[in-house]
Amino acid sequence: MPRPRKCRRIFVEPEVTYFKPAGIGMRELDENVLTVDEFEALRLCDLDGLEQNKAAESMSISQPTFNRLVNSARKKIADAIVNGKAIKIQGGNYKFKRKFL
Repeated sequence: MPRPRKCRRIFVEPEVTYFKPAGIGMRELDENVLTVDEFEALRLCDLDGLEQNKAAESMSISQPTFNRLVNSARKKIADAIVNGKAIKIQGGNYKFKRKFL
């Protein structure tokens, strides 16, 4: 029996959860599903510019787990851009946590 997944902490819930290429009908599109924890990992690493150790710590996960999340998210996004697929953000094992200033 596999070990249960640790709940990942996120600070920003996505406001937009669906992206699609222009000019292609919804019925013709394939989708890539990006989990909310993958979205948060991308945000922390690529948008906020945090190092993986700091970003992993803020999500309450290990750095190797964080690296797997980022790589998975980047692969899904690249596939969607190159192959004209939609990106849907949903699911994952996470808990929303507000930052205290």
